[in-house]
Amino acid sequence: QVQLVESGGGLVQPGGSLRLSCAASRLFFRVYAMGWYRQAPGAERDLVASIASDGSTNYADSEKGRFIISRDNAKNTVYLQMNNLKPEDTGVYYCNAERTDYGLRFWGQGTQVTVSS
Repeated sequence: QVQLVESGGGLVQPGGSLRLSCAASRLFFRVYAMGWYRQAPGAERDLVASIASDGSTNYADSEKGRFIISRDNAKNTVYLQMNNLKPEDTGVYYCNAERTDYGLRFWGQGTQVTVSS
């Protein structure tokens, strides 16, 4: 079955940086749109950034200019570089793989990011 394994989360001070990684297996990675979502305590899971199979990117307004999503199709991995982190960036970050044309959607188990002094 498809596996998405996130890593790179942790505790960081405000203004700091983290790089999340999501390694995918058992799917034809290059044809999937990949995304990162954040779920804060008591809140819904919201899109942070996404990258299509052609490399085009999309960001939530609050992340524009601070976060960068990228993918390495040779490594079946998607990354999220997070800079100038704020306390409101705290939450569990989930990796997502999606093919809307086939109605396919997969999730990773999530990685915790905590921004606090």
